[in-house]
Amino acid sequence: MDMKVSDFLLGDHDVLDRIQYFLNLKHWSLYKLAKESDLPYSSLNNIFNRKTLPTIPTLEKICNGLGISMSDFFAYKINPFKSNTLTDSEQDLINSYRTLSGHDKELLAAYLKGLCKR
Repeated sequence: MDMKVSDFLLGDHDVLDRIQYFLNLKHWSLYKLAKESDLPYSSLNNIFNRKTLPTIPTLEKICNGLGISMSDFFAYKINPFKSNTLTDSEQDLINSYRTLSGHDKELLAAYLKGLCKR
């Protein structure tokens, strides 16, 4: 029997809203999350369309795909991608960088090196 996330929730926070929050923060689609989490897109789509809670193993995969811990996921008052030492525009750049593919990250790094040598 698979345990549901709701079995461990202490508050009335909506898990699907939290997942959507991270998708919006990273500018990701559900399809991108499925790829990064190694989950079938149809499974994630069904969770959202039927408004059902994911199982704990599914939520672990989602968190791994997002690059956050389960603890970060349930820390509703913080943004685990936010650094207090960066400006908002610097933080936006970092969040955008995290959404890039490996190849695009290499291209961006080369472009930045070129800009910095001016």
